[in-house]
Amino acid sequence: MTDEEILSKLEDSTENASLRQLDTLRSILERQAGVRYLQPHLSGYSAPIDASTFRRAVPLSCYDDYVDHINQLASGLVDHDHDKPLLSVDPLVCFFYSSGTSSVKPKLIPYFDSTLSKAASQIAHQGSGAILRRLFPPKNENNKVLCFIYAGNITTTEGGFKAMAASAFPLQRSRNETWSQLRYHSSPLEVILGSDLEHQMYCHLLCGLRNSEIISGIVAPYAVGLIVIFSVLESKWEQMCDDLENGYPCSDITEIAMRDSVLEVLGGPQPDLAKRIRSICGENNWCGIVSRLWPDVRYIRCVTTGIMRQYYPKLKYYAGEVPVVGGDYFASECCVGINLDIVQPPETTRFVMLPTAAYFEFLPFDMERREIIGEETAEFSSVEVGKVYEVVVTTYRGLYRYRLGDIVKVVGFYNSAPQVEFLMRAPKSSFEIVTERDLMSAMEVFQSVLRNAMAAEIVEFAIFMDLELSPRKLRIFVEVSGGCMFLQEKLPESSVVGFKRCCSSLEDGLGSIYKVQRDRGQVSPLLVSIVKPGSFDKLLRVAIENGAPASQYKPPKIIRNHEIAEFLEGCSVATACLDSLDG
Repeated sequence: MTDEEILSKLEDSTENASLRQLDTLRSILERQAGVRYLQPHLSGYSAPIDASTFRRAVPLSCYDDYVDHINQLASGLVDHDHDKPLLSVDPLVCFFYSSGTSSVKPKLIPYFDSTLSKAASQIAHQGSGAILRRLFPPKNENNKVLCFIYAGNITTTEGGFKAMAASAFPLQRSRNETWSQLRYHSSPLEVILGSDLEHQMYCHLLCGLRNSEIISGIVAPYAVGLIVIFSVLESKWEQMCDDLENGYPCSDITEIAMRDSVLEVLGGPQPDLAKRIRSICGENNWCGIVSRLWPDVRYIRCVTTGIMRQYYPKLKYYAGEVPVVGGDYFASECCVGINLDIVQPPETTRFVMLPTAAYFEFLPFDMERREIIGEETAEFSSVEVGKVYEVVVTTYRGLYRYRLGDIVKVVGFYNSAPQVEFLMRAPKSSFEIVTERDLMSAMEVFQSVLRNAMAAEIVEFAIFMDLELSPRKLRIFVEVSGGCMFLQEKLPESSVVGFKRCCSSLEDGLGSIYKVQRDRGQVSPLLVSIVKPGSFDKLLRVAIENGAPASQYKPPKIIRNHEIAEFLEGCSVATACLDSLDG
């Protein structure tokens, strides 16, 4: 299909969205109603099963409701003599790692070979590409995209199935198909398949600099990934210039396949290019560096909504006049929504829900109480503008009335399909008195206060809520930029006082539930710890070692794992309380 035909098909799907939703559910149930997961709930009903019966008979679910089935599938210990499959009648292909924010072992999402699901996913991804090309039509065939993707740690389950990031799945096709897909990328496949993330980032950048005159776009899954990349550029540009001048990558790059492929991209010594990049980076002015290094670049694309909004200002700093365009709302479980107006900043980004991607329901969510309101869901046609909901999906691939854990606000309709703003991940329990959104809002104020009072820039942050203590204890870990006074061996008394004042302003912004419980003494005084530079980077490495996909990694904002909290406590160089400061 042409781009116009793809966009027309997307447009048509939103025109009678309620009917499309019913068709989607009917298609799913016609094929999957007999699976073992659904049988206890649907066995008493005659086909075809309508939407209201389905919602009444099948309970809402979460990952824990599937974990036994998933473990059986992964281990290969499925009862093959049983006449009904566990979750789907379609053949199991592999497992996707969920793109969660924890550094504990990620969840496994089964990927079944569903023709209907592939068709729905394909039109969503093709539509995303068509929207980008409509805004930035390709100039010529020589243009390339600097794309920071990583195949990650592809493992094999006990039952012989591969487990990987969803973004790595297209790379598992035949080599010819994969090369065709990557022909416009500036990096060779061997870099994407590499085993060392730091070396992969370095080689992506090196190949991008070698092709600097023909790079038309810079792409990464999430904004945080590009912030890390530009930090690598700031610290490694001199070595990269040496590599360009010499015509081969530095000795740190030891993986033979990666090294040989980059050697081929470099194409021999490039002294003039090395001189130009040295001149640009040697100015030590990183504001707007993108267009100076890549003069033909037209856009930067990544997800900037949700917790990624934190990184948007820094990304704009590097981008300068180059537009930062937003990504779509795609989950490991299914495609959810598409961003039709990708030039909008994160605070006004809205996603059009795709009625053919899955069967969607919406659980009303109370932002004040931080919890869902009952278990009665709203359908596509009955959501209300201005209301907040948790998204529930029934997919083509074995998840039924599954709570995604995403909180969205309905901000309008596109034709008859809801348009939503992504707000945050849902709290794990009613005991969590601070949400991601509370923390993000409070930290925006804290950053402003800290910058004005102490010239400190926040690099990363997270909150740990110890709910097992009485009163409950909350501790915020903050990483600040390298030259900050907090890294001095002995803080001056004036800095101690200033830091306390800053922390007081932070505590005031953590939301109404926190304030009420704090006033009642149910929460102990807030602790704010400054950690050593690089502490959150170490968390990334630990997460990847535990199986988290590098392409999908999101730094945790709400820490629920005691081991992570203890690690960050060990990295602390200064801790503020209401009446004390230890360093």
